Amino acid sequence: MEKIEITGGNRLYGTVDISGMKNAALPIIFSCILIKGKCIIENLPTVKDITNSLEILSKMGASVKMINRNTVEIDCTNIKGGSSPYELVRKIRASSYLYGAELGRFGRAYAGLPGGCDFGGVRPIDQHIKGFEALGAKVTTEGGYLEAVAENGLRGAQVFFDVITVGATINVMLASVCAKGTTIIDNAAREPHIVDLANFLNTCGAHISGAGTDTIKIKGVSGLHGCNYAIIPDMIEAGTYMTAVAATGGKLKLTNVIPKHLESISAKLEEMGCIIEEFDDNIIISRDAPLKKANIKTMPYPGFPTDMHPQIAIVLCMANGVSYITEGVFETRFRYVDELRRMGANIKVDGKTAIIEGGSPLSAAPVKAVDLRAGAAMIVAGLAIEGKTEITDVHLIERGFDDIVGKLTGIGANIKKVICPDEDSELARAN
Repeated sequence: MEKIEITGGNRLYGTVDISGMKNAALPIIFSCILIKGKCIIENLPTVKDITNSLEILSKMGASVKMINRNTVEIDCTNIKGGSSPYELVRKIRASSYLYGAELGRFGRAYAGLPGGCDFGGVRPIDQHIKGFEALGAKVTTEGGYLEAVAENGLRGAQVFFDVITVGATINVMLASVCAKGTTIIDNAAREPHIVDLANFLNTCGAHISGAGTDTIKIKGVSGLHGCNYAIIPDMIEAGTYMTAVAATGGKLKLTNVIPKHLESISAKLEEMGCIIEEFDDNIIISRDAPLKKANIKTMPYPGFPTDMHPQIAIVLCMANGVSYITEGVFETRFRYVDELRRMGANIKVDGKTAIIEGGSPLSAAPVKAVDLRAGAAMIVAGLAIEGKTEITDVHLIERGFDDIVGKLTGIGANIKKVICPDEDSELARAN
């Protein structure tokens, strides 16, 4: 078993180069299923979700070649639909994009139900199914699998989502890009990775307009061709390093970012006392003054991102006064609260709102990563707290953060990943 050890209390100074966005790379990787030809994808983050997605394609018959650490060549010409390995599919939420991509390529999709982080609530796929059925597919779920079949082919349609959903927006885009006629998605998600997927598909010959607004229009084409494409920077990785500086103090330059994507995060951190300077493709963040309380509600983009909820909670624990975080995306995302209480945090949860009484010193304690973003929050907490913090279940953090230990070490953090003995094995040897 691996764990991360942090001796906190150091201010952070230096430069961090932000990696490509995992949430943009994953739908683009699975969208390669639609393409008979080679796609070269650059600026990939080196994280486990990306590794698993590439392995899924490889097991399905695609040619997958790593050109370097952050560039892959994918050729799905000979891929076999319906052949994705169940054990890999259940490891990542983004495997749900197999449905839209297979349906768009073969007129039939068959894959296991997806995995990913468990936030203690429901992450339904009902809107995905609604979109597929509007396009002419019959959908069934049974035995842990979803099957969608369009016996008469897919046809463009008007799709209105009952709620804003990133996953269903992506899946309908994938399914309809080669359908006959025009598809219009109303109440579509507006996230930057939706725009990145549309840009990738358009580079491959698709006709998609309106991405980044709540109405996306897709004119079906007869086929797509390969291309070279670079993934956009990861706004959540950048935001996480921003909260690390807010929590510890210091000054960081973040390169390879799109400042506009960070506007909601920057606004809240400035409200709390940080100084942020924006440039074309980098930002500088610093904090020397005491932190101020704030109220935050997570919302779909361009609102404050739910994936930054646990990290900003750490900063609020260190701010004087009472702050509130209301979760407006997932049913509940507060499992990290129990871990923060181990460190002495004064947090109460009332429905979808966390009430944080900040200003009291936290203390180092053994904690675990309960999901990807909560694990990052434990790292932010460990960096800010005097003493040694130990974090287990680090594999969840590595699902989405590229070399986080190495990057933090480079800016002055006392952090390392260690292999610790397996308790069951130790007990067996003792007996």
